[in-house]
Amino acid sequence: MLATFVLQISKQLNHHLEKNSKPFDMVIGAKGSPLQLVLSAILHIDNPTGNISLDEALRISKNPMIKEAILVSYGDNYRGYRILGTSDEYVRKYGATLKEGKLNTKNFEAVFGAEVAKKLNLNIGSSFVSSHGLIQNEIEAHDEKPFVMTGILAPTGTVVDQLIITNLESIWKVHEHENEHIEYKKHKEEHKEITALLLNFRNPIGALQLSRSINKDSSLQAALPKFEIDRLLKFLGIGFQAINGIAMAILLVAGLSIFISLIKTVRERKHELALLRTYGATNFQLLKLVFLEALFLSLIGFVLGWFWGRVSILLFSNLASDTYKYHLEISSPNMQEFLILIIVIFMTILAVIFASYSLFKLNISKILADA
Repeated sequence: MLATFVLQISKQLNHHLEKNSKPFDMVIGAKGSPLQLVLSAILHIDNPTGNISLDEALRISKNPMIKEAILVSYGDNYRGYRILGTSDEYVRKYGATLKEGKLNTKNFEAVFGAEVAKKLNLNIGSSFVSSHGLIQNEIEAHDEKPFVMTGILAPTGTVVDQLIITNLESIWKVHEHENEHIEYKKHKEEHKEITALLLNFRNPIGALQLSRSINKDSSLQAALPKFEIDRLLKFLGIGFQAINGIAMAILLVAGLSIFISLIKTVRERKHELALLRTYGATNFQLLKLVFLEALFLSLIGFVLGWFWGRVSILLFSNLASDTYKYHLEISSPNMQEFLILIIVIFMTILAVIFASYSLFKLNISKILADA
């Protein structure tokens, strides 16, 4: 159970992180931790490092080395799910398509990711009110500026499934106060902010050059998602290796327990085995009988371990879904698990070989006389 659980968590986590970070070469945001910037702007599982000037972001996006630039802004949620202000290009980068309704085309229109729509169970045309912050709360709700759900995206297996997506103007307008003066509004219009800028480059050299320039000569921060994710996986990998080591140690202990169980079986059932010999059973047939019993126990143990490992994945997925709005999949057995099965069978064969030594030393006449 532990081995299959760790293998699945490790595999799905690696796949999830790589799949979600792959669409973008660089993320630019406020100064702080580059890993936090990637986790917040790409994976949407952390708080942002701050906001950056829209004018400065647009200036950077005009760099000839940049192939594509996508602005994103967030800071509000609806029932714990993040509301992301961006463009249609963001949705296309993750290969998301409409399942129902239409994409948002006006202010305060929003499309729901597949998982959000499934969990919240809203219908097309339903209105909802955002709350300030990234954690569910009803205290700082923007009641005066409700959103309208216009569409539902098809499942993609990416972060898009966990987001509510609208346009940037809606994010800006929802934070304007109704009693602001016209002069202040004009001033604010000239100083709009976004949370992050997501970039793709024409070649890898451009990403390295711009990253060095921004981090050294500006008040902004540039982070490379692939580099930061690889660094995170390296840290996590140490933990997974440790748990895998524990799992393999448990497998070895299980192999030892099979051996002890077989020795105990031969001793407790020596009268039965002696009778079988008197009825013409050969040593090989007795060996086969013991082997089949041990194999049966091993296979039952493997199947139960696989089943409870998947149950553990389901429980862990529910926990992750409540905390981070992500879920894990219940998948069929993979090659690594088949390898574990081979190891289990191999250990069973070894245990039978060592335990069968006493089978060839059965004193049939003495055993039957003592019965």
